[in-house]
Amino acid sequence: MPADARQGGVKRLTPAQSRIAAIALALVVLAMAYFVLLHWWFVAPLMNVDSQMRDLRAIHAKYAAAIAEQPELERRVARLQQGGATVGAFLSASDPSAAAANLIQRATDVVAAHAGEGAGCNMPSKMPIEQDTANEPFHRVSVSITLDCGLQPLTAVLHDFDRGLPYLFVNNLILARSPSGRMQAQITLSGYLRPATP
Repeated sequence: MPADARQGGVKRLTPAQSRIAAIALALVVLAMAYFVLLHWWFVAPLMNVDSQMRDLRAIHAKYAAAIAEQPELERRVARLQQGGATVGAFLSASDPSAAAANLIQRATDVVAAHAGEGAGCNMPSKMPIEQDTANEPFHRVSVSITLDCGLQPLTAVLHDFDRGLPYLFVNNLILARSPSGRMQAQITLSGYLRPATP
């Protein structure tokens, strides 16, 4: 009986083919081991964290540049003191408590105006902050607010705070990614009372 018939028609691999098959099988096993043991447990989470850090760095740099404008805004306030005040530059209320309430209402109105844009925007917390302004030329009124917004409406809200009347100042901006995937911004929003006429 022929040898091929005795072996059931199975053709044996040559030594070179056996080596190639062994190398290919080893590569497949190594690739599977990498994805099962390393990639999904270690590499993928680190890549995700790195991506989030890059996004937050870019956003932080953008708003750090806006905060860097604070000296110029303070110079604007100083010019107001020298007689260049426009009618609506100061907070309308003369009492700090009433001014803080008006400031919170102004922030609420601005956020509501952008609530339907992009990923939306809301203000989950707001509260007045006691200020010691005894050594300042104007009485400053500040409120602490938290914004939970998509990037586009957050930018629009901060722009409205900066460009409108009365003059408002955004201080202590802290950004983080919220559980909803939007940006959470903790800010101090301030305005100034009109000085009493002597």
